[in-house]
Amino acid sequence: MSSETTTKAHQAVGIIPAAPWRLRALNVLPSWQLAVTFNDGSSGIVDVSELVNGQNAGVFEALRDPAFFASAYIDCGAVAWPNGADLAPETMHTEIRRSGTWRITD
Repeated sequence: MSSETTTKAHQAVGIIPAAPWRLRALNVLPSWQLAVTFNDGSSGIVDVSELVNGQNAGVFEALRDPAFFASAYIDCGAVAWPNGADLAPETMHTEIRRSGTWRITD
């Protein structure tokens, strides 16, 4: 269950998101993990397993379905899903640069 997307399919024509924290590549991994690469070349792993499977998952509960989790895409430099769930790219960038991973808890 691996899929990859880039920002090109989700950009307005002629607009290049230059902010270093914007995602440029996303690869969906097993076990509710994502491999991400930012505009500045930073890359790492995002682990949302605790958030998705926690009691307070809220909008992220839909991501428990592996097929739905795999529908992640890049929208304006952020990870997003068709149900409106998204992840804060600025925080993701900070944590990835600090330790190479971002584990999100509920």
